[in-house]
Amino acid sequence: MTTKLTRQDIAARIAADIPEGSVVNLGIGAPTLVANYLPADLEIILHTENGMLGMGPAPEVGSVDPDLINAGKQAVTALAGASYFHHADSFGMMRGGHLDVCVLGAFQVAENGDLANWSTGAPGAIPAVGGAMDLAIGAKSVYVFTDLLTKQGDSKLVEACGYPLTGVGCVSRVYTDHAVFDVTPDGFAVRELFGDNTIDGLRELTRLELVDATGDRTSEGNDR
Repeated sequence: MTTKLTRQDIAARIAADIPEGSVVNLGIGAPTLVANYLPADLEIILHTENGMLGMGPAPEVGSVDPDLINAGKQAVTALAGASYFHHADSFGMMRGGHLDVCVLGAFQVAENGDLANWSTGAPGAIPAVGGAMDLAIGAKSVYVFTDLLTKQGDSKLVEACGYPLTGVGCVSRVYTDHAVFDVTPDGFAVRELFGDNTIDGLRELTRLELVDATGDRTSEGNDR
């Protein structure tokens, strides 16, 4: 069986790539896990679209402040020096290019960096895109946090998105449970393999012509 990372492992891997001094937004769902793995000795400022700079990791059990939530209505903490502001000001930060990194989930990512992450058109699906479009086009770098395959075994990395787009040509890098992929002019480049995954194996799973950019970078879990 092919070795895959857990969501916690992926979150830790993404956290390791975020440069010190970055202002970062973590999208709803799995991306919020990244907050729990940011190095304590680095200054990385987390932004929430509902109006806070300086978000910390998830609170300990019994220490939840009901007034502190992120955009996904999850309880969060505030670090020393955190600030609060109007929703409109928050979106001004997002749209104005003031975020260095945004981490988003995805239903599909296309070879040219197109992102589809808000609707599959299925009955009962989320009825609106929310702030995802603003984040996708406003952040300087967009990292996607996702499983490589759907529950049906279909690749989420595709030649062209079949779902409604969130953003066009906006994705910089994709972190999956199998490997890390960069979006390049030549298509997806495999930056790092996890476990016993291989380039040929990933080509078979995705049915895409993948560029091998791994060099000597191969890892299992958090051993880097």
